[in-house]
Amino acid sequence: TKKAVSAIIDETFTAIAKGIKKVGRFSFPGFGTFTVKSRAARKGRNPQTGEPIKIKASKSVKFKAAPVFKKGL
Repeated sequence: TKKAVSAIIDETFTAIAKGIKKVGRFSFPGFGTFTVKSRAARKGRNPQTGEPIKIKASKSVKFKAAPVFKKGL
């Protein structure tokens, strides 16, 4: 059912998020690896006004597909 599938997907993404927070990476064999990437502070530009702005340092999640997964595409 839709409810069961939704619950499974929610549990999966919760497990991935916990793994990334705890270890800094989450590997899913045959699918790929999620890792934390630190982004340095940098200068940017407000697209509406063209005014220069400072963009703070941040962290984001990077995904690298497994070779087996890539071959299947």
